[in-house]
Amino acid sequence: MELPDFMSYSNKFTNGEFLEKIAKIAKRAGAKLVYIALVLYYTLQSDKVSIKDKAIIVGALGYLVSPLDVIPDAIPIVGLGDDLAVLLYVIGKIGDVSEEIKEKAKSKLTKWFDEDEMEEINELKM
Repeated sequence: MELPDFMSYSNKFTNGEFLEKIAKIAKRAGAKLVYIALVLYYTLQSDKVSIKDKAIIVGALGYLVSPLDVIPDAIPIVGLGDDLAVLLYVIGKIGDVSEEIKEKAKSKLTKWFDEDEMEEINELKM
């Protein structure tokens, strides 16, 4: 099986398209995955991020929105596990994320999740 060129998905990261995709999978994906995806998405928009890090982020977000996965997203529970693993790996690679970006992601997250579901993101060490 040939993997898709994830950089070709960079045009999916316009405000409308990416956020629309995330909104569609939010409840199924869970607060952690959506939060990390939003943090990476907002980090991608920052002018303080290197081109190298932006390329890594585009690849990870491309993998998330790609219909082709190592583990298909349609498989309950584990289907989005590979997506989460990729996003966590990239967060670790890019290093510190500004508090401003984290707050922006949390603010957006409150539109899709209640307080109990939001507790999941407190487990993340970022």
